[in-house]
Amino acid sequence: MRFDVLTLFPEMFEVCKQSILGKAQEKDLININMVNIRDFSENKHKKVDDTPYGGGAGMIMMPDVVYRAYESIKTEDAKVIYMSPQGKLLNQAKVQELSKEKHLILLCGHYEGIDQRVLDKIVDEEISIGDYVLTGGEIPAMVLIDSVSRYVEGVITKDSIQEESFSEGLLEYPQYTRPEFFQDVKVPEILLSGHHENIEKWHKEKALETTYIKRPDLLKN
Repeated sequence: MRFDVLTLFPEMFEVCKQSILGKAQEKDLININMVNIRDFSENKHKKVDDTPYGGGAGMIMMPDVVYRAYESIKTEDAKVIYMSPQGKLLNQAKVQELSKEKHLILLCGHYEGIDQRVLDKIVDEEISIGDYVLTGGEIPAMVLIDSVSRYVEGVITKDSIQEESFSEGLLEYPQYTRPEFFQDVKVPEILLSGHHENIEKWHKEKALETTYIKRPDLLKN
């Protein structure tokens, strides 16, 4: 799967070379490419923004610069996503849907936003990671890349995806590992029993209990 990120701050994405994402790129399971929008400015000072028509605070990213950056990496099967607090909220269902795409272009705004004309021309969908405003779209883009990549075949095991939070509408059950005792608290006895049917039943009960306590809103569905 290919990700192209249109951004003014490509250096922020160095973290994508680490851990699971880094290994997935080494195996050519995913490709994450940074496109510096500033490289497409025809201004000698590499200017990419200007004051808004009609007045108002801040600066607006200019449409022609953004469009040239987009044209440099567009493909027929590309889906363009603008990371925006006005977009639909990213959830597990949307993550799974996006993981079926071959090519995602993620547009990261900055300052007070991007000229609406280029958004209308190239953007297929706007996505938000929450009802709050950040300084730019880079961090939301990283969240989307990380969450979607986990569903690309071979990046992580299928068992890990099937049993995690939100995969079946519930939060994940509690997990334990060695040592058996930690500060006088023992691992639940049933997990030491070796009885797989009872353990699976315990997992389901605890997932339901955890969801009821932490996210009862999920049970309404």
